[in-house]
Amino acid sequence: MRLQNRRVQIIIIGALILLIALITCSTLYWKSGTNQAAAPILPHPEVPIATEAISTAQPTPTETKSPAYPSENVDVVLIGSELEGLYLARAAADEGLTVKILDPHLAFGGQVLQGQMLFLDETRDDQGHLLVQGRATELFDGFRNGKIRKLSEFTSYMNKLGKDIPIESGITINKVEEQETPDHMHKIASIVYQTQKKETKRISATYWVENSDYAALISQLNAKRLPGLEKFYGQKDIEYMSAGMMMKFKNVDWKKFNATFNAYKPEEKSKLFGGGYVNESYAIGLSGMTKAYHPSNDRVFLRGLNAVNQRDGEVLINALLVYTVDPAKPESVQEAVDLGNKETGLILNHFRKTLPGWEKAELGEEPKYPYIREYNHYEMDYTLKPSDLLSGAMFWDNVSIGGYPLDLQGTSANKWGIEMGRPDKYGMPLRSFLLKNYENVIAAGKNVGSSAIAYGSTRIQPNTSMAAESIGVILGQLHGKHKLREITPDEMTTLHQYLASRYHIKLTGVTGKNKISGWNEEEIRKLDTGEITYPSYVQKRKPTTK
Repeated sequence: MRLQNRRVQIIIIGALILLIALITCSTLYWKSGTNQAAAPILPHPEVPIATEAISTAQPTPTETKSPAYPSENVDVVLIGSELEGLYLARAAADEGLTVKILDPHLAFGGQVLQGQMLFLDETRDDQGHLLVQGRATELFDGFRNGKIRKLSEFTSYMNKLGKDIPIESGITINKVEEQETPDHMHKIASIVYQTQKKETKRISATYWVENSDYAALISQLNAKRLPGLEKFYGQKDIEYMSAGMMMKFKNVDWKKFNATFNAYKPEEKSKLFGGGYVNESYAIGLSGMTKAYHPSNDRVFLRGLNAVNQRDGEVLINALLVYTVDPAKPESVQEAVDLGNKETGLILNHFRKTLPGWEKAELGEEPKYPYIREYNHYEMDYTLKPSDLLSGAMFWDNVSIGGYPLDLQGTSANKWGIEMGRPDKYGMPLRSFLLKNYENVIAAGKNVGSSAIAYGSTRIQPNTSMAAESIGVILGQLHGKHKLREITPDEMTTLHQYLASRYHIKLTGVTGKNKISGWNEEEIRKLDTGEITYPSYVQKRKPTTK
């Protein structure tokens, strides 16, 4: 009986052990299955804890992968196809850099080809010496001697500037991808943009050039806008210089116009036309005749003429102003085009009645875009002021020698505009084309770092065209060495020598007349703010006694 009981006990104990083993295996299997979706409490020694946490934590910025858009990398990207910046593009490409143009406008050529602003202003010093240098000389010589007057001739010239440089027109900037440099500067790494065909692309570059007429790139950056003409005129709202609508006419007998005008005695010219000047190529002024025209509305105004004989009975005139145009708003730009072209038809009737040789004149091609004179001024490393220009200041980092009156074109507050002084000649430093706090953003053309008053002169094409070409050459010479901001005075001397010998751009050994010599600090301050208007003030100013 005891043996039998012992056997029973062994069987029971064995059964219990087997049951416990089955329960234990089942539990382990169940835990293993359910824990596959959860972060383990004790991670494997070969797997970092941070990696385990990625499945539940938000990704950090450095871990975010950018969408895989078609991408390319070049040395220099231009935003916009204005004439001035093309000189930078051409020079950089000739120096061996890869360059690409992204144009926010639908068509190439900016104010010259689209706005048809084909009346060129030369820059000369007080002695009448031409200040135009570099590649722009071909254009201005061609204009002066009558070989580059028509739109087709300007088109050929600009196409030559852009030869073999890829361009995409009608783009939209979707995103500017920035980095912060070790010295706490901003830096553009790449841009994501949409093409005219709605394709999204990414492009990266070493340098970026703002070359549009409404700061398409800089306006999207952390850049500081400087006060504009609204401060000078005491206006509450921002307003830019008037836009221009080019007026094109055909069937004009220019030979008769020139001969008849110049047959009049001076007093007769004054009575009939308000004075002025006409020769075989140009008609300038005649402001008495233009004053006699009454515009159809207060948004437009006919000032004195800048007219050029384009040959074959064709004439182009820069004289029609359109006020309160915002270049950054397409609807405002289109309104300016509509207002301007409508007014041109009315002005034609006035010219037929008042100008000899214009009796059978007809309207020519209507421009589809205005001549944009001004947009926002942004802070560069150095801001040019009226006192710089009128003192004939020169800089160790000159990239241009400028000249031209401080010509502030009209606004709604002052329809005729005002001249704030006439410099002899002055330097334009590299620093006035480098966007402040950005390592790799360059301004071209009308984006020059200038106060609103100094801009009356600095904006003129030969001034900023020379600067752009110089900067393009410098970029090529520095490639792979160091940054623009790291140039030393000694290195700039070498670069100046190279520009003079290779590109015929002389930026040193030039002296401008100081027209504010002896002025005190308060006078200079008022000159720079516009409280002093140089032409009238200098007539009554008493020399400072020593």
